[in-house]
Amino acid sequence: MDVSPECAHQDRVPVLVRRQPPDPQGLLETLKGRLQRSCTCQGKQARELLQDLVPVTRWLPQYHPREDLAGDVMSGLVIGIILVPQAIAYSLLAGLQPIYSLYTSFFANLIYFLLGTSRHVSVGIFSLLCLMVGQVVDRELQLAGLDPTQGDPWLGTNDSTLNASVPELPLGPQDCGRDCYAIRVATALTLMAGIYQVLMGVFRLGFMSAYLSPPLLDGFAMGASVTILTSQLKHLLGVRVPRHQGPGMVLSTWLSLLQGIGQANLCDVLTSAVCLAMLLAARELSDRYRHRLKVPLPTELVVIVVATLASHFGQFHQRFGSSVAGDIPTGFLPPRVPDAGLMWRVALDALPVALVGSAFSISLAEMFARSHGYSVRANQELLAVGCCNVVPAFFHCFVTSAALAKSLVKTATGCRTQLSSVVSAAVVLLVLLALAPLFRDLQRCVLACVIVVSLRGALRKVSDLPRLWRLSPADALVWVATAATCVLVSVEAGLLAGVLMSLLSLAGRTQRPHATLLARISGSVFYEDTAEFEGLVPEPGVQVFRFVGPLYYANKDFFLQSLYSLTGLDAGRVAAKRRELEARASKGASSNGKEPSPAGTVTSLVPSTASFHTVVIDCASLLFLDVAGLAALQGLRRDYEALGITMLLASCGPAVRGVLRRGGFLGEDEGSVAVEEQTFHSVHSAVQAAQVRHRELATVQSTV
Repeated sequence: MDVSPECAHQDRVPVLVRRQPPDPQGLLETLKGRLQRSCTCQGKQARELLQDLVPVTRWLPQYHPREDLAGDVMSGLVIGIILVPQAIAYSLLAGLQPIYSLYTSFFANLIYFLLGTSRHVSVGIFSLLCLMVGQVVDRELQLAGLDPTQGDPWLGTNDSTLNASVPELPLGPQDCGRDCYAIRVATALTLMAGIYQVLMGVFRLGFMSAYLSPPLLDGFAMGASVTILTSQLKHLLGVRVPRHQGPGMVLSTWLSLLQGIGQANLCDVLTSAVCLAMLLAARELSDRYRHRLKVPLPTELVVIVVATLASHFGQFHQRFGSSVAGDIPTGFLPPRVPDAGLMWRVALDALPVALVGSAFSISLAEMFARSHGYSVRANQELLAVGCCNVVPAFFHCFVTSAALAKSLVKTATGCRTQLSSVVSAAVVLLVLLALAPLFRDLQRCVLACVIVVSLRGALRKVSDLPRLWRLSPADALVWVATAATCVLVSVEAGLLAGVLMSLLSLAGRTQRPHATLLARISGSVFYEDTAEFEGLVPEPGVQVFRFVGPLYYANKDFFLQSLYSLTGLDAGRVAAKRRELEARASKGASSNGKEPSPAGTVTSLVPSTASFHTVVIDCASLLFLDVAGLAALQGLRRDYEALGITMLLASCGPAVRGVLRRGGFLGEDEGSVAVEEQTFHSVHSAVQAAQVRHRELATVQSTV
């Protein structure tokens, strides 16, 4: 705001001159201007549009090999080495052949290299999404009359339908076996989830990820991790139990495990114990000495290589019946369009998959951007992750997103740009073309150990619950509700329960916000909460009321109740009684042909018990007003005026002032007091004005 120079000070009080707002454009003119700007395409604008849609065209020409190449190559090699065992292991969760996990890791790294805005995020297979994909795959297999365990490469005799060379997929569902139909379901789900994410990016809905709060995501990760752990116990023990679907899957699986514990495979149990001990010990050592280690220990790869050699030379499958990975083909399958019928069947299932993948990807991208001093674009991240699902869906891949563990490793090993993703993709490509058959004798219990150890970080989040409860019980309830629903019902239901609990928590906080009376700090012009601080100086005859929150339809009654309770005067009830007596007196006088009774007579019948003459409402913390909140303020002012009490507003923000002005609250039709005499820039100026008015009124009354 500008200060008038000729009246910069009047009695040492600055005078503010309000700017005149520009004339608002009509809707047609606004739309025409935006359409014209959008359709105008010059050379510079076309180049900027290309750089926005494909960010690699912006940063790659400015790449500095001397500074960045070494770190990118090192981090890419490390991530590639980690990706291979994790990709093979996570195919257990998705219920798919290991080769499809390798395809997914390869394509996701290349596409995010082209379209991503984060320099450090690692996009690929994510355990929570693999679990959600596996549940949909199992359900659709059962609905199609196929047993999810029949022909499973991880069960039975390990005779896979995929040979050492790449086969042709059957053309029709009637000739499609278990593995073929499973990947068709997964690709249909992936394409639908990717379409959702791309549409969210096109319509600029990246802000929606903010509604998935950190307690919700942590609780979801905890509940989903328990579900994943439960699904892997049968592999750790070598117990064959049926796959359970629907609500209560975790409890049903535990009951089946307890019933079949006597059939555990001793070789798998011992192998699992040894691998878990090695992996957990290596993780603890890495965490303790991470500042001294320049490169994280490739423990998963070492364990898998050693376990594969032991299984091959010890003939664990032939001698002890331990299930192994079986033949993993090399090369690429020809592209295939996902089945349109299956896409409609899984359209609803793809929605939570898309939301979870988007939320984790955007939150991780923003987290690493803040810590390294650059910015990312949430809507472009949605486009990038969506394309990482849409395009690979035609190449027999399933859902991907950003993963925290691999992103942390990527950062710790010196990653500078997304060029490291190309290096990681090259490592996966090497495995796809030549090294995949070497994992034929790898035991599935070893892969289950890799999955279980990767859940360590999410499972340890339960230790944060007491601290979260002390900080915010509402957030702790969201965490518990989300995790419990994931475990007891399903992962999708847990996500929905978390969103609903978050919205209810937000509504509860705004429905009953903090309300208090204020008093002046001695020797200053500032006012504070009388319930929190001692030694404050109350203003005689003035009540200062603060309502910390918005004023809208859900809390307008609480606003009035708090004000009446704190000031000790129910203005609405007293004013209503006074109006009723005035109406009766006027009606009686009219029926008797007499003059109506003066207002003082009615006032004496309903005496005002107020010990104050002015109420000042501190609007600094009033976030916004709706129609119901505006009506509450208008009714409150009428009630106070009926009782001879003045209501003033202080520190109103622009949004609140705009609603008051448009709603007529500050207009001349609403009262006899001018606009400048109803609102003030500070509580102290409102209190001073109230005292001056009261003294002037008292002087006039004494003179009369």
